[in-house]
Amino acid sequence: MHGRAAAIHRSAQESNGRVVFLRRLAREGVSVETLHRPAHRDALVALEGAFDRGDMVVVFGRCTVEYDGRASSSLGPGDRLLLLKPDGSALVHTDEKRTPVNWQPPGSEHRASVRDGRLRVQSRRTTPEEVLDVRFERVDQLSAFSVAERAELALTGSEEDLRNRILDDPALVEEGFEPLETERETMAGPVDVFGRDGEGRAVVVELKRRRVGPGAVRQLQGYVDAVGRETGDETVRGVLVAPSVTDRAAALLDERGFGFVALGPDEGENGDESEDVDPDRERDSADD
Repeated sequence: MHGRAAAIHRSAQESNGRVVFLRRLAREGVSVETLHRPAHRDALVALEGAFDRGDMVVVFGRCTVEYDGRASSSLGPGDRLLLLKPDGSALVHTDEKRTPVNWQPPGSEHRASVRDGRLRVQSRRTTPEEVLDVRFERVDQLSAFSVAERAELALTGSEEDLRNRILDDPALVEEGFEPLETERETMAGPVDVFGRDGEGRAVVVELKRRRVGPGAVRQLQGYVDAVGRETGDETVRGVLVAPSVTDRAAALLDERGFGFVALGPDEGENGDESEDVDPDRERDSADD
């Protein structure tokens, strides 16, 4: 390929009598998947994949919008743009003004479903309890962007930096942890850090430099299962290390008995990446 574009792929798929045009673009630091006029089920599959990957998502189409939380609001059918960010932010825009007509702050959880003939996208926050519910009767375009920020592109080996932090101070994972191997090969792929805990049990440590969703937990499960099969050890533990995780990922970690350590490549990336949000800030409305 020439120029900045590394790969471009176009295809047309027949889905429930409707042709779905799919375009994929890959270039330096960016990959994009776009669906034009997809059926709701196709849009749902694309959204679930994007949420798992931590993509930024843009959906444009005819929809209704409801918010329930510190107050409540409702917007009737209209053509609107929904922007979903991997940090949990959600913004609903019209073709007027610079501010969204409704929104959710970082730390919210995105979910999608198909119900009553509509594509339903929810952004939920638990503290305080707030739900933004967007229901599309028609989706004109859906795009998922996997974007590496310029600062990240300039950062050499950020996951390597995270790994080095753990090797320098194994107690960051837990007291008594002893790292034995890095990039240990398994049938599921290389394990970032393999070691043993204070009781001698095998521990698989998966490292992520950014906030992650349930896809990272499933990846960790694959490594744990692979090490267990290869060693005949049924007590292999899994630990995910990342700056933060989504609510769905946290629930999945708990369900599968895995550990989580909030840690980034350097001290400045530890903990929740969410920006400070005033919970009492007045929400924008369509009437502004």
